[in-house]
Amino acid sequence: MTLVNVFETIWETFQTKDSVLQPVWDYVRLNHSETLRSPLFPVILTVASYFVLCIPYLVCDIMGKKWPAVNRYKIQPDKMPTTAMLLHCSGVTLYNHVLLVFPAAVAQWMWRPSTPLPERAPTLLELAGGVTGNLLLFDFQYFIWHFLHHKIRWLYVTFHAIHHNYSAPFALATQCLGGWELVTVGFWTTLNPILLRCHLLTTWMFMVVHVYVSVEDHCGYDFPWCMSRLIPFGVYGGPSKHDVHHQKPNTNFAPHFSHWDKLFGTHAEFSFAKTQ
Repeated sequence: MTLVNVFETIWETFQTKDSVLQPVWDYVRLNHSETLRSPLFPVILTVASYFVLCIPYLVCDIMGKKWPAVNRYKIQPDKMPTTAMLLHCSGVTLYNHVLLVFPAAVAQWMWRPSTPLPERAPTLLELAGGVTGNLLLFDFQYFIWHFLHHKIRWLYVTFHAIHHNYSAPFALATQCLGGWELVTVGFWTTLNPILLRCHLLTTWMFMVVHVYVSVEDHCGYDFPWCMSRLIPFGVYGGPSKHDVHHQKPNTNFAPHFSHWDKLFGTHAEFSFAKTQ
């Protein structure tokens, strides 16, 4: 099946009870099955997505005040990341992935059989519902984890303090984490789709979306297309909320949404992060 066949069959798919994603799923399943079934595929997908999604924000950081049209969206415009900061975060990220993530993936590859690929694709509703469900579940898990690591000094100093080296977040600081935190995040990201019995396509989409919103939360820019501006009623935090957390660490523990912080009294207004 070629890409031309995929687009030619989309209209036919609309006329049946099959998912609109079925032609796309058939194409990748039939032409790239060995790649998709490898336990290394999710790791490569998330790592590649992370660095690709960081690039636009990295360019904005490098250009700085030379791009006034972009810099006006900088939450803390007087605090731009230096070259040393960018290199440090890149080094920590690569170190963690080389020494922790990839060895774990290789070990998993050795004992875990290849992932079977289902013939049926998820519907758009199943895809959207699965991604949203995974984000909400992760939000709850990380809220508890994050709260405890700020309240218990040994946990904070031993595992989480490295992420708070910078009071003004930037994209490459997203995965500037201690090894334990990265392993924990990876564990939940892998386990949650299994718990929710998600289709593999939904699982991979969640992984990419989760990388995107995590990078956006740390980017340091409050652009008009940020998720917090697109999702109404203030239910989503976004970069301004997380920027507040890096300035006022005992607030805004949830990574994405706002409801847990509001329920537990740890919510801080976004205006705290604005530079007047």
